[in-house]
Amino acid sequence: MAISVEALGDFVARALGARGVPDADATKVADLMVEADVYGHGTHGVFRLRQYLARLAGGGYNPTPTIAVAQETVATAVIDGDNGLGHLAMAAARDLAIDKARSVGIGWVGVRRGNHAGPLALYVRPQAEAGMLGMAAAVGSANHVPPHGGTDLLLGTNPIAFSAPAAGPDPFVFDMATTVAAMGKIKTLLQQGRPMPEGWMVGRDGKPLTDPARKSEGFLMPIGGSKGFGLSVAIGLMAGIMNGAAFGSDVVDFTKDTTSSTNTGQFVVALDPKAFGSGDAFARQAARVFDEMRASPPLPGHDPVRLPGDGKTALAKARRSHGLTLDRALCCDLNAIAADCGLPPPFAPDRAG
Repeated sequence: MAISVEALGDFVARALGARGVPDADATKVADLMVEADVYGHGTHGVFRLRQYLARLAGGGYNPTPTIAVAQETVATAVIDGDNGLGHLAMAAARDLAIDKARSVGIGWVGVRRGNHAGPLALYVRPQAEAGMLGMAAAVGSANHVPPHGGTDLLLGTNPIAFSAPAAGPDPFVFDMATTVAAMGKIKTLLQQGRPMPEGWMVGRDGKPLTDPARKSEGFLMPIGGSKGFGLSVAIGLMAGIMNGAAFGSDVVDFTKDTTSSTNTGQFVVALDPKAFGSGDAFARQAARVFDEMRASPPLPGHDPVRLPGDGKTALAKARRSHGLTLDRALCCDLNAIAADCGLPPPFAPDRAG
């Protein structure tokens, strides 16, 4: 079902406002949530509204946080998110990292006392659009993964994202979980009544788990076995422990526990190519290399080579012009949220089901 970007953003902001979030903060978070859907990150966009509202209602989120710089040098900083909606702290970290990179060539800004903030792509694309390279990572908002060879759930999906400018319409934007699939994808399949592919999760018996309703009975699988495990630990050290944020058994499951502070840790980085002597030449050289990759003849049965981020700019422009098409199950959920918040439904009830 289709809805305009403006109408969806307005609804999300009003729903957050109904749970005590001030107008300016609600609008900022809503815009970022809708932007996630605009760029195709639907599992981490408006789909997450119910979770955020549940934590606001349960006291797990501070609806009126004071986002502050807790530690700072010329090139680094730590943002204290004051247990508010995670988008607020991460947006502040992103903007500060970019400002520092403009000044001294690099900005690395960590976050503590943050929360789930949607896809990391939101916090690296602006660097590329400003002619810089970006990186961001986060400790996952729940532990779904055991250490390699173990059975205790001590790691999350611990995502990481990169971006870079390239001459042409699309910057390079790569956003991934360190697990084969993000938990958001599994939750989306559960909402839609669809099974998981084999290889995403295994049960404690080591056998494939394909029913998303049984996700709590098994483990998410790391990418690349022990390599994905090692990468996830490295992210936990840099995004969690270094910022004074949660990692390991300290991580709070933000879905199951709606009352406790999560102290989620993240970081955002910006690098200015000018500080490394390349400047605008970086984007031209990157575009040349990317074109070589796209020109590589595909293997039989494979689609042409694409780079992460290809086509996203045009897709986002089209969605902003013509609206977003949301899954019917999500539309029903948003209508139910509207009823819970005392708001008009964003979709006609007879169409949403």
